[in-house]
Amino acid sequence: MSILQAIRSFLFYLLLGTSSLLWCTLSFFIAPFLPFRARYRFINVYWCRCALWLSKVFLGIRYEVKGAENVPDRPCVIQSNHQSTWETFFLSAYFEPLSQVLKRELLFVPFFGWAMAMLRPIAIDRDNPKLALKQVAKKGDELLRDNTWVLIFPEGTRVPYGTVGKFSRSGSALAVNANLPVLPIAHNAGKFWPKAGWIRKPGVITVVIGAPMYAEGTGPRAIAELNDRVQAWNEQTQREMGSLPPGPVAEVPTEQAAV
Repeated sequence: MSILQAIRSFLFYLLLGTSSLLWCTLSFFIAPFLPFRARYRFINVYWCRCALWLSKVFLGIRYEVKGAENVPDRPCVIQSNHQSTWETFFLSAYFEPLSQVLKRELLFVPFFGWAMAMLRPIAIDRDNPKLALKQVAKKGDELLRDNTWVLIFPEGTRVPYGTVGKFSRSGSALAVNANLPVLPIAHNAGKFWPKAGWIRKPGVITVVIGAPMYAEGTGPRAIAELNDRVQAWNEQTQREMGSLPPGPVAEVPTEQAAV
């Protein structure tokens, strides 16, 4: 770790926190009067683009997107591996409007939580896994019917770069029940934005968008088969970009109740 890296990371977080406070405060007074799509763009898209810009200028983190042509015309379920906060910024700005799973407690944080509550998130109770899964299924289906992308991190929590977590079936179940595909996404954000620590590394993050995956049939067996395909694609894509070693990867424990 160099002194310059530490200074740049400190400035990034200082500006990110300041912009978040100012933008969420402004959104609290303006966004309620906007229709949902305009509200989403005002609150989430603009600020997430700001976060990506700050990460480029201060941290030297850029990105490239492969497979953009695979994005379907109609919103569906997005399933991505989860290594850092960066992919949350990117996906929230790239797909709009988008809803994602978050802890219910976050909605009570002054201004930040109040702004998030206006974006129709899937707020779950982490202490009650069974209820959380029902909340994801019910609210997720409503959002998909309203042409809103639903982002699921099937690993349930951030995992260190170079590892993979077991994929929960909730996202695949949501897609099958809605008769929609899963849009698989893989990336290597954790290489430059590690899970541990606050120092970030300059570099180019690769985001790969795969072809939409449909279930072959309905019911639990079709859900399990689709989920296995999504995880296999993600692991293989990470392997091809050098994020995972060749051969089988040991799965790390993850918080499946979160998704």
